[in-house]
Amino acid sequence: MNLISDNKEYKEKLLNRFIKYVKIWSESDGPVADKEIFPSTECQWDMARTLEAELKDLGVEVQVTPYCYVYGFIPGNSDDDESVLFMAHMDTVDEVTGQNVNPQLIKNEELKAKNYSTGYEDDTVITTDGTTLLGGDDKAGIAAIMNMVEYLVKHPEVKHRPVEVMFSPDEETGHGMDHVPLELIKSKRAYTVDGSDEGEMETECFNAWGAAVDFYGKACHTGDAKKGGMVNANLILADFISSLPLDMRPETTEHYQGFIAVMGTSGSIEKATAELLLRSFNIEEINKEKRIIEKAAKEAADKFGGKAEVIFNQQYLNMKDKMNQAPQVVAELEKAYTAAGVKIVRKPIRGGTDGSRLTEMGIPTPNIFTGAHQYHSREEWVSLNQMAKASDIVINLTIN
Repeated sequence: MNLISDNKEYKEKLLNRFIKYVKIWSESDGPVADKEIFPSTECQWDMARTLEAELKDLGVEVQVTPYCYVYGFIPGNSDDDESVLFMAHMDTVDEVTGQNVNPQLIKNEELKAKNYSTGYEDDTVITTDGTTLLGGDDKAGIAAIMNMVEYLVKHPEVKHRPVEVMFSPDEETGHGMDHVPLELIKSKRAYTVDGSDEGEMETECFNAWGAAVDFYGKACHTGDAKKGGMVNANLILADFISSLPLDMRPETTEHYQGFIAVMGTSGSIEKATAELLLRSFNIEEINKEKRIIEKAAKEAADKFGGKAEVIFNQQYLNMKDKMNQAPQVVAELEKAYTAAGVKIVRKPIRGGTDGSRLTEMGIPTPNIFTGAHQYHSREEWVSLNQMAKASDIVINLTIN
């Protein structure tokens, strides 16, 4: 197989492409997405149009759907007519701003001094100036895929199968596959490039539910609150949150442990709301988490004389069982890792990807690492060598 991880020209292109992408603001908005507004932000169109233009410049057949999915197709040039789909998402999380990103480059000896461990003596780390996200989640994945596209287009002598690429909006909101254009997809297998450290290969993920917990109180003049029978929904909400188990928070769990996460709150005296995430690799534990939330909400409401309403919504399911039914998809990925000289590290995704839902829809979609680290924080960083290895693996999956 033709590997390019040590090709200076393509690694430099990968770096420049990634830096260009992270400077494009494409933050999604969870509450807006939950109202079925799609995409949830206008700025995601800027990223979509950038990718559309790049694909067109490379001579790739491309279209952008009315829901902001960028789809490209590269015909095969070999006897193998079984196509393969690669996916990454364009949006960045809304918990930390991704606007006005100012990438910083850290190289070689400086990496040790600043405690970056990439597994390479000679590497470049791209990070932020500490005021924003970097956006490696998932613009490192986009860069790796686009690097593959340019390589195939500019090396027609490389025999490869038909290739589909798709870049999606609103993955971070949990709605990334709500309007996926299944009618365009020809492939029976796909791969997301949305992982972290080099070597990670992910074929299982959380089961994921969201919960909206509404508390209802009674308003009156604060100076006459006792006589008027005020019930403060904000206090019910605070009591509810404080009653959730401390050992089931994201901050206190790891590996295969599930959690309940409080993601946002809003309120007034008459109504206060908490937005929660429920996560577990096991459906029975998800059901336990639901019971915990319902019980805590009722007890808090009863304590203050208010009312509570809990609404759960399924976001995605663990893809493990369906991936086990498609061993050939994983076997192809294992070969691609080995050919790229990458040691496989199997671990579950403590989260999910668009591939989780695409797998539910019948297209098995394991996840490939990107070289990005410390996602969703101002300390986020990406290893150029690791990102290049991810691109090698993507290329290997196309080559006959």
